[in-house]
Amino acid sequence: MEQKDTKDITNREVKSSAFTIYFGKPKNAAELYSALEGVPVLPEDIVYTTLEGVLFVARKNDMAFTVRNRVLVISEHQSTVNLNMPLRDVIYYGRTIEKLIDAKALYRRKQILVPTPEFYVFYNGNEIFPAEKTMSLSDAYLDKTVTPMLELNVKVININLPVNHEILEKCKPLYEYSWFIQRIKEYLASGKDRDTAIIQAVEDCECEGIMVDFVREYGAEAINMLFTQFNMDDALEVSYEEGFEDGRTEGENRKLIQLVCRLLQKGKDAAAIAEELEEETALVEKIAAIAGIMGFHDTEQIYEALKTLPTPV
Repeated sequence: MEQKDTKDITNREVKSSAFTIYFGKPKNAAELYSALEGVPVLPEDIVYTTLEGVLFVARKNDMAFTVRNRVLVISEHQSTVNLNMPLRDVIYYGRTIEKLIDAKALYRRKQILVPTPEFYVFYNGNEIFPAEKTMSLSDAYLDKTVTPMLELNVKVININLPVNHEILEKCKPLYEYSWFIQRIKEYLASGKDRDTAIIQAVEDCECEGIMVDFVREYGAEAINMLFTQFNMDDALEVSYEEGFEDGRTEGENRKLIQLVCRLLQKGKDAAAIAEELEEETALVEKIAAIAGIMGFHDTEQIYEALKTLPTPV
């Protein structure tokens, strides 16, 4: 396969999540692949092709890597699993292939060979969800056919510790990550505030030998990642009224959404946009989070989603 240089295909202003940083280590990604496929691979077999800012804006919790003859696209969800994941993965895969091949090669007679794609979502939210479920692109088709010409399946795996999916036994890094998130949830359920819960969970990791290398390498940065991560999930649960409580008209609110989306597409982060537009950062982050799920161009959908929260998107 004729490939482009994949070393610099990212938007550095997008904030990485703890999940993508942790599995951005080839050793952990290799163990994850081996658990999913039942085939041992080495860290040096992993080649990352992650495109930041394609599926998510304010916080990047998706990643992709090639290994041997396959490319895996993986996402983490901590709120409701989004039913549009197959559609989003179609877009993601298309843009990944654009980065992997030379566009000029498309016009040559020789067939271009591409890695076989696989799509996974790891769910660790609080809603009741089965241990495993497959979502299909054809579920969204207006006209249903027996054998659709274009299909894409996404396997959703519930990695919450109480669910006890078998992959947690096969992949130590994934088990430890799930343990870490579960410990934060338990502290929150006991009444601790978010900051205390996260800091205490990080300390527990060191004491219990969980994700030790990650915690020691990133230290305060790891804690800040989790602050951002949990705050962003909360942003999706805050009502529209709280987001637009300053009395603007509907037209003004739609205009604000358009401006924020336009600036996000230019690579600016929420804080920079808030400063430029003289808006509250929290409000811009909410718009960015919804736009990252629904896309930049459908202002009406974003507007309606903000109106109908607090249920998680």
